[in-house]
Amino acid sequence: MARARSALESWTPEQVAAGRRWAESWKAAGPELERIRREELRRIDPLKTLALLCGPANYHLPPRAPKATSGLVEQQRLFAKRRRP
Repeated sequence: MARARSALESWTPEQVAAGRRWAESWKAAGPELERIRREELRRIDPLKTLALLCGPANYHLPPRAPKATSGLVEQQRLFAKRRRP
C-alpha cells in the first residue's frame, strides 16, 4: 500500500519553521482570546442584542418582552389537570 504524500513535503525548512511559529503564536493567543470573548459576553446587553438580531422593536413590552416565569408552573398545572379523571 502506498504511503499518502504530505502536503508539507513541498515546503522549505524556512516555511516549516514559519508555520510552526504561526501555530505557536495562535496556541499562545488562544487563552487570552477566550478570556476576551468571555468578558465581552458578560458585558452584552440582552435587549440590545435582540434588537440587533431581530430588528428594531420594543422588547420591554408584550409580546416581545421576556416572560416573568419560565412556564414551568403552567406546565405542571396542565399535567395535573390531565391526570384527573
